[in-house]
Amino acid sequence: MTSSTSLSHQISSGLKYPSSISTSTTHLLLLKSSSTSLNQKKRYTKRSIIIKGMAVALVSNAQTRERMKLKEMFQQAYQRCLTSPYEGLSFTLDDFHAAIQRYDYNSDIGTKVKGTVFNVDVNGAYVDITAKSTAFLPLKEASIHGIKHVEEAGIVPGLREEFVIIGENEYDDSLILSLRKIQYDLAWERCRQLQAEDVMLTGKVVGANKGGLVAIVEGIRGFVPFSQLSSQLSAEELLDKDLPLKFMEVDEEQSKLVMSNRKAVADSQVQLGIGSVVTGTVQSLKPYGAFIDIGGVNGLLHVSQISHDRVSDIATILQPGDTLKVMILSHDRERGRVSLSTKKLEPTPGDMIRNPKLVFEKAEEMAQTFRQRIAEAEAMARADMLKFQPESGVTLNSDGMLAAVTEDLPAESSDLDDIPNFP
Repeated sequence: MTSSTSLSHQISSGLKYPSSISTSTTHLLLLKSSSTSLNQKKRYTKRSIIIKGMAVALVSNAQTRERMKLKEMFQQAYQRCLTSPYEGLSFTLDDFHAAIQRYDYNSDIGTKVKGTVFNVDVNGAYVDITAKSTAFLPLKEASIHGIKHVEEAGIVPGLREEFVIIGENEYDDSLILSLRKIQYDLAWERCRQLQAEDVMLTGKVVGANKGGLVAIVEGIRGFVPFSQLSSQLSAEELLDKDLPLKFMEVDEEQSKLVMSNRKAVADSQVQLGIGSVVTGTVQSLKPYGAFIDIGGVNGLLHVSQISHDRVSDIATILQPGDTLKVMILSHDRERGRVSLSTKKLEPTPGDMIRNPKLVFEKAEEMAQTFRQRIAEAEAMARADMLKFQPESGVTLNSDGMLAAVTEDLPAESSDLDDIPNFP
């Protein structure tokens, strides 16, 4: 009884228990104690309920005070917005309007804008042009050339480029951009310059119609009339081949681009000296000879000019793709034809059939010998002619040669096949 009374007196007196024993734990100890009377247990339970209620009230009051504090802060902020909206800001209203002007954009069709690519996929590229929404570059508008992915045209995240606005997506108001249109305009300008400077370029044949060939130059489809072809190959044989071309007509407004292969070949042949040795590639074989590409110009190596020995089947000696050295015999600029020979390069008759490697190794040496023979033949012919024209004032020297012998080659229109091989 004494212990029970003492414990009750400690609680009623507000004595503190060790921090390791909580109020709820103490309450349980008192309720479970056999020495605690029923009335005492009721009082302890009632007191516990009161204490819990007071704790809840304290928490509730703290939350209420916090809400009131926040409400007061919002009210003060609202009043500042109404009375002093710019108080404490680091920029003025004029600064704000200037910033808007700096990032404003013109979304009219045809307007050029600067943008930065930030994402790409199989459909195109997404571009940030500091507009109200993301701009999109479709795959077909990414390049003037046919590509399967924008990365093939160097369009990758981080690329900053100038684009042109060509439309607007009606679903989300995003702008549609194009690089192709800018490249297209530049390509036409490039073609006009090449025409003005009479520059030769290379075009790839991509198609044909009843009037001629379709070739791609500077990314633009152009037309080559059959009448302007120097090659004797058919349209099917020229498909996917590269042709030397020059412009005849450039009209962007009419989308008209007309070119000539014959003019390009004729002008390039000015640099081809008769009797010179050039390296070529076999393009195709015909029963009458082989067509050889000698730097963009197609020449004919006739079956009779392959070897001194008879050639019954060209395919046993040459195949398409073979690289060989040939001598230029003649060319017709008007018709764009070049005649070639390997027979004149043979150290001994038949070497082109038995040992073509030797022929190519000795090609320059044999060509030099052949040119000397040509010069000697010319000199003799001129000497014989001067014997019957003494009034010309030209005499022979002590060696029986002209006083000023020229080493020039025959006229470009002559055919060196008529010049015999001297023993």
